[in-house]
Amino acid sequence: MGQACRVLKSGAFIAAVLFIAFGFGLFSASVSAQQPVVEKFVLNDTVQPVTAGQLDRAIARANAEGAAALLIELNTPGGLVESMRQMAGAVLVSRVPVIIFVSPAGARAASAGFFLLEAADIAAMAPGTNAGAAHVVFEFGKPDDTMTQKVENDAEAFLRSYVAKRGRNVDAAVAAVQTSKSYTAEEALDKRLIDLTATDETKLIAALDGREITRLDGSKQVLHLAHARIQRMEPTLRENLLSWLVNPNIALLLLVGGAMLIYLEFNTPGTIVPGALGTLMILLAIFALNLLPIRYTAVLLLLAAIVMLVLEAKFGGHGALAIAGIVCLTLGTLTLVAAPIPELAVKPWVAVPVSVAFGGITAFLIRLAVRARRLKARLGADALVGHRASAMEPLNPEGHVLVDGEIWRAIASEMVPAGTPLQVVGHEQYLLKVAPLVPPVAKA
Repeated sequence: MGQACRVLKSGAFIAAVLFIAFGFGLFSASVSAQQPVVEKFVLNDTVQPVTAGQLDRAIARANAEGAAALLIELNTPGGLVESMRQMAGAVLVSRVPVIIFVSPAGARAASAGFFLLEAADIAAMAPGTNAGAAHVVFEFGKPDDTMTQKVENDAEAFLRSYVAKRGRNVDAAVAAVQTSKSYTAEEALDKRLIDLTATDETKLIAALDGREITRLDGSKQVLHLAHARIQRMEPTLRENLLSWLVNPNIALLLLVGGAMLIYLEFNTPGTIVPGALGTLMILLAIFALNLLPIRYTAVLLLLAAIVMLVLEAKFGGHGALAIAGIVCLTLGTLTLVAAPIPELAVKPWVAVPVSVAFGGITAFLIRLAVRARRLKARLGADALVGHRASAMEPLNPEGHVLVDGEIWRAIASEMVPAGTPLQVVGHEQYLLKVAPLVPPVAKA
């Protein structure tokens, strides 16, 4: 009887524990389901096609998962106009409210980044950051005054088209484009270019809870961000690879390295590895450069450099053609990318050493190849013309001669005694033509 009671008590205790655990699980699931989620995307790079693709993915993910908001932590020196327009457009049409936060201290939203900041539903900055300097920089050199005015007016109109709808200061925003005006976080807040400042994202989210915002279409929406869980979007392997490739310095090194490996394959056919690796590097470089604005004049300089290096190796210009080729190569690599900001340009400390090394090595290797091809025509009997020989037996008119330690069949135009010094004057296939070596006449 006592044993049965103990069993019943134990079973009741286990059931109670399971019930409590089940109830706690349901409560936790309910709390988790009610907790708002803020998707976070860190844009700490230039504005270009790769970062535009990353932002598109972040917005699509936030919209698909029904996030309460998308938080973009921004730190950029700017970038390409077309990519900026694509990114700003994606922010403007996002169903999920977009919060752009220039952070941490020392970060900036310069040039194209300023356009993105103003496009956000909520624009915020951390103390010690700055934004602005959004004057249009032309990628392919400054055009005439009319075209310059058209491009600048177009950029200003694009900015005005949404700054006013966000309830921000249009004049202060346009000044950042017209005169490259830049603002600190405090100045931007004072001039109503941003909505608030915050020291970190936690305080920013807390400050935005319950805030009413006006969407681009004029509708009102209240942000419910209390105790929001911030979920960071990590870049994919593909995005990391593209971000690495879009660096113009990496693209240049891949291009030069691939060209050298392909040249090595042509000179030593059958090795396969240099040719395959070189082809892969060239394709990666072309893919990366295709994402960047390229100057065609720079491409012409690179082609001219190759031509000059080949002419130097083939005809010998006493180094003049090689120097001119290296100069063209350096100028071509320095100006290859029409960069609106320094971060998208090829660095001089990369372009100059690479150009000098590539030009010197290329000229040297081509010269060796040209010499080798010239020597190929002077193998066997061809190579012996002009050499000295010695008659191993009387030539009447044929016999055997010794040339450079080799025994050859030879024919002479007259009777030649054994041991007579001779000179090879020609050949018919493998039969050498020899003549007595005439000693130089001594001058009195």
